[in-house]
Amino acid sequence: MEVSVSGNALKTFARSINCLAKIGNELAIQASSSQLAFYTLNASRSAYQSISFKPDFFDVCSVPGNQQVQFSILLKAVCAVLRTPLSNIDHLRVHLLDADAAKVKWTLDCVNGMRKTYWINCNVEPDIQHLSLDRGRFTSNFVVRPRDLNRLLSNFQSSLHEITIIATEPSSFPSEAESEIGGKAVELRSYIDPTNGIASNIRDSGSSLHTQLWIDPVEEFLQYAHTGNPVDVTFGVKELKAFLSFCEACEVDIHLFFDKAGEPILMTPKFGLDDDGSTSNFDAKLVLATMLTSQLHEGNPTGPVPSNGALNRMANNETGPEPQQERSRVQASAHASEHTKIWSDLSASGPKSVGGSRLVQGEGNTISNEQRELQKFDEMQISEHPPGGENAAGGPNSYPLHYSHTFEC
Repeated sequence: MEVSVSGNALKTFARSINCLAKIGNELAIQASSSQLAFYTLNASRSAYQSISFKPDFFDVCSVPGNQQVQFSILLKAVCAVLRTPLSNIDHLRVHLLDADAAKVKWTLDCVNGMRKTYWINCNVEPDIQHLSLDRGRFTSNFVVRPRDLNRLLSNFQSSLHEITIIATEPSSFPSEAESEIGGKAVELRSYIDPTNGIASNIRDSGSSLHTQLWIDPVEEFLQYAHTGNPVDVTFGVKELKAFLSFCEACEVDIHLFFDKAGEPILMTPKFGLDDDGSTSNFDAKLVLATMLTSQLHEGNPTGPVPSNGALNRMANNETGPEPQQERSRVQASAHASEHTKIWSDLSASGPKSVGGSRLVQGEGNTISNEQRELQKFDEMQISEHPPGGENAAGGPNSYPLHYSHTFEC
């Protein structure tokens, strides 16, 4: 197997490697006459990412006959190869001498005439697994520009580990509830640990910052679809930000699919009007496990409210959208856009009182640790033989890292 890449494609190739390195430790590679695919799975099996490239993405993409080549290498070794500034690289070549080779050759031809050659140990018999996900199974989805989602996430603490997305039907709530939160159909909320009432971003502290952000999907999102009862998913922020950075650098929108707590969330690039990436010469997907416990019925706060009736309603997450004519009533924060409403509160582990009524803020629950665990992908549909059109992820393997490089002028 031999591939060669240069120019803007090299930049996309390098961004792919950097994104994969933020998800897992090992890179599984499968090459065939139809595509070159990268896969990684994190150690806890709660995050899976795949990136595939069509042959026309590369300057040269050669796989002998109808043979399928597969091997795995450590991502930190590949990142070391790409430590050379991309502006100094004319083209990159990856060459596996034969299907049973113990090392894969990475060659950088620099613009100054220098050639750097790296030999990286590889496992030619990786434990390749395949994750099957049908986009049609998800009841909720939205498309957003990466820079807009980054702006919304900037309202949360940078140390936040998990975040909750709550989706509601745009016309499912009464006008009185609409007036309390400005009629925003989507809510972003910092995850509250249901066992000890401390936010996941400061578990070792005696106090925590609870932040909630209500969003008008008509104004903030490019596309939003949800029908039925409110649903929520809680997942890791680190992986989300890694994929956001990748999509933003590639100048594509991000499409999120989700169903309910405990079910995986799927993220893919959105290439204009193309939903499946068929018109692009590369595609990507990120699948994250979510918390098994729903945050909709945990007694967590949904925002500051002026009355007892509204307080009880919002404690049960009865929030929803308002009609178009009601949007002018929203008095947004000085740090928020006119289409969002933000509430933050720095509180101790105990609940506070507002106007004589008790506002529950992450009050402790008796939920067991097993209920709070992320759903692992080994509980989902995973097989060792890929279904038609699906991608694969390489399982973890342990072997020593040895790589060397030579310079040729």
